[in-house]
Amino acid sequence: MSKVTAIIDIGSNSTRMVVFEKTSRFAFHLLNESKIKVKISEGSYEHNGTLQEVPMQRAYDALESFINIAKNLKARKILCVATSALRDAPNSNQFLNRVAKGLKLHIKIIDGEKEAYYGGVAALNLLNSDTFTTIDIGGGSTELAFVKEHIIEKTISLDIGTVRIKELYFNKNDFEGAKKYIISQLNQIDQSFEVAVALGGTARALSRSIIKKEDYPLDILHGFEYDVKNNISLFEKIIKAQTPKELKKFAIRKDRFDTITTGTFILKTILEYFEVKKVITSGVGVREGVYLCDLLRTTNHKFPANFNISVRSLLDRFIEDKKQSAYLGNNAKEIFDVLQPLHKLDPKYRSILVIASKLQLVGLSLNYYKTQENSFWYIIHGLNYKFSHQDKTLIAIVSKFSKKSLPKESDIKEFEKLLPPLKVVQWINFMMTLNITLNSEFSCAKYEYTLEKEFLNITTTKKHYLIDNELDKIKSPVDLTIRFV
Repeated sequence: MSKVTAIIDIGSNSTRMVVFEKTSRFAFHLLNESKIKVKISEGSYEHNGTLQEVPMQRAYDALESFINIAKNLKARKILCVATSALRDAPNSNQFLNRVAKGLKLHIKIIDGEKEAYYGGVAALNLLNSDTFTTIDIGGGSTELAFVKEHIIEKTISLDIGTVRIKELYFNKNDFEGAKKYIISQLNQIDQSFEVAVALGGTARALSRSIIKKEDYPLDILHGFEYDVKNNISLFEKIIKAQTPKELKKFAIRKDRFDTITTGTFILKTILEYFEVKKVITSGVGVREGVYLCDLLRTTNHKFPANFNISVRSLLDRFIEDKKQSAYLGNNAKEIFDVLQPLHKLDPKYRSILVIASKLQLVGLSLNYYKTQENSFWYIIHGLNYKFSHQDKTLIAIVSKFSKKSLPKESDIKEFEKLLPPLKVVQWINFMMTLNITLNSEFSCAKYEYTLEKEFLNITTTKKHYLIDNELDKIKSPVDLTIRFV
């Protein structure tokens, strides 16, 4: 697979491109993201799906710009897919031929089930959940992928989309007709679900509005979760909003004004129809699914077991000495295990400690004197995939306060909604600090640990004067003496 790959997605409303760069076999990071609202399907649903000349030219011009970006970023592979607007259009070949001849770009029209599959692949690989149903509301259609225990069991595409519903119903103020039509489409589905992963622009716009309403600690959409019941009234207000000024009050951005009421109407109808309890916001979708199917073509479109793309990408890009991070990760396991009788933490925190230990040095790549603060920033914004907001925040917090006194309530107040009790944070922070201190000489020394009442005994084959001196400064959540024996 090319080191730099561009993925273009031609939707009914927007045309988008993402450019990814590989950092190792399965790890990658985003180089660029571009979006142009060309509305290629504009006017088509009033003309039996036929694409109109002006929107087609807009789409052609957008693709030309995207190709320029991809080439300037040294992309050796450009994959382009088109969804509802082109597959519904009787004159789609006219556009395909024009692009192939003028831009030398091959567009692959994918059917609705394939579109749903790509969304499912992106969600199951890049979100921290294993059983859910994706809902991807586009301009011309809505796709659903039913995922159970990390396996896509079923995909379906429905003729429900923001542009389609707006042109056929909303422009005529026929809201009752719109709801009846949407429900008639939903009646094709014979299974229910409680957890939805919401993809696409409508879903992200609504989550942004909820984040503002709740004064949420993180300004991050991917992985943001909310209860449906608590936000139905907000959806109703957005649907009833008549002016841009009203929409701005709900943190709706200008580029969403034309479709947000229709999109919210569609999503609300779907959530209520299936009695969905929780929504997880996805910042990834079809484009990432196309990329992952290419990247993971030899592994059944899944990352290998125990592989985390975000951790590996940060290590690849920002830590030169991989031996140090690997050592810190392994040592963290031993420290956690030997202290288990004291901290009595849930085993899930073991992996939190290991990841935090491995990533502790990422901040060093920016500035030595602010290593902990830098690590916090890198982790919050770099652990994009496969982490809940709670886990990501906890990893960042314990990294920020390592090599310092135990964090206090005031230190974590800004993020308290996302963190476990202070005692848990302090224990992980203490073990993190101990781990880093024991490697102060960067020698990756071999230690053996035993717990004897209020003593943590550390056995080593060499003297470590500097480390021994620093151990006395580490504060523990309980009365514990750390000593070399």
